[in-house]
Amino acid sequence: MTGVTFRDLSKSFGQHKVLDDINLDIPSGEFVVLVGPSGCGKSTLLRMLAGLEPISHGDLLIGGTRANDLPPQKRNIAMVFQSYALFPHLTAAENIGFGPKIRGEAQAAIDQKINKAAAILNLHAYLDRYPRQLSGGQRQRVAMGRAIVREPSVFLFDEPLSNLDAQLRVQMRTEIKALHQRLKSTVVYVTHDQIEAMTMADRIVVMNQGKILQVGAPLELYDSPANKFVASFIGSPSMSFVSGSIGASATGAHFETATGEKLSLNGGRASAFAGAVEAGIRPEHFVISGSESALPFKVDVIEPTGSETHIYGAIGDEQVRAVFRDRVSVRPGETLPVTADPKNIHLFDKATGLPV
Repeated sequence: MTGVTFRDLSKSFGQHKVLDDINLDIPSGEFVVLVGPSGCGKSTLLRMLAGLEPISHGDLLIGGTRANDLPPQKRNIAMVFQSYALFPHLTAAENIGFGPKIRGEAQAAIDQKINKAAAILNLHAYLDRYPRQLSGGQRQRVAMGRAIVREPSVFLFDEPLSNLDAQLRVQMRTEIKALHQRLKSTVVYVTHDQIEAMTMADRIVVMNQGKILQVGAPLELYDSPANKFVASFIGSPSMSFVSGSIGASATGAHFETATGEKLSLNGGRASAFAGAVEAGIRPEHFVISGSESALPFKVDVIEPTGSETHIYGAIGDEQVRAVFRDRVSVRPGETLPVTADPKNIHLFDKATGLPV
C-alpha cells in the first residue's frame, strides 16, 4: 500500500489559477473523498495525481517518491471514470483483462486475474457480455474490475456513480466501500454528492474555489464545521441560516433575530461579539416549541415521507428547512413556533463566515 502527499501544489491554465497551495497527506490505506461544488478543482487535483494534468507548482509524492514527472503508467495508479470508458467491441472479460494483455502477460495469468476480480465484484455471470448488454451498475463494476487487475497502489474514482439511478448509487456505494475494506487500498474519490462523502469516507476534504477549506472525519465536519461554507455544504438536507446578533442578559448569552425573537446559547458563549451573525441550525435540530421567544417559522411546503416530515418555509426573509421525526399537523401558510437546543446552534460571523 502507498500513501499520497501534496505539497504546496498549484495548477493554472494560462492566467487562471484553478488550484492554489494544496497541502494534504493521505496515509496508506485511507479512503479520502474530495467534495465541493462544480468548478472547485477536485477533478483537476485527481487528474494531476493520475498524471493526466501537469503540475504548475509544488510537489506530488506517491509512496514518498516525487512523482511530478512520472508518466501515468509508472505511477501504479488505477482510475475509474464517470463514463466507465469501456471498449464497446470487447466483452466484460476482455475489458477487465485489457491492461495485462497489452503488458504482454501470459494468458493463464490474465485469466486468473479476471476470475479474481469477477469473484470480488460478482461478475462471473456477465463476463461474456458486451458493454451494451450490461446495466449501468454492471458496467461500473467492470470498470472497477479493470482497475483491480492492475493491482495498483492507489485507486482513483472520478464521480463514478453520477450516471446511475438513486437505488443503484446506494448499492454501488456499499460495493465500493466493501472493496476498499477487502483490498485495504488507498482510495481517492471525487464527488459533488456529500451523502456519498459522508457514508464512504475515512476523511473528507472540502474544497471551494481551488482551496482546501477543511479536512476531517465525516462527523467531525458535520458537528464542527470550520466556516459557513462547510456548514452549508456538509449535510443533507443542508443547514439553515438566520441572521441576527448576540446579546447578553442575566440569564446568559442569546441569539436575537432582527424582529426580537431570542434563542438561548451555551453559557457565556460569544457574548462579547458585537458584529452581525448568522445562526446555523440543521433541519433535524429544529424543535416545535411553546416558548414565547420561539422563532416564527412560516410554512410554505410540507413533504411527508412516512418516517419524517420535511417542512420548507421562512423565518423572516430567510428560507429554512426543518425535518421532524413526528408527523406534524400543519398547513401551508400557517406558522410553527420553533427553537433549538443551544448545543445545536452554530454561530458564524456574517462578514467573514468564520465561527463565532
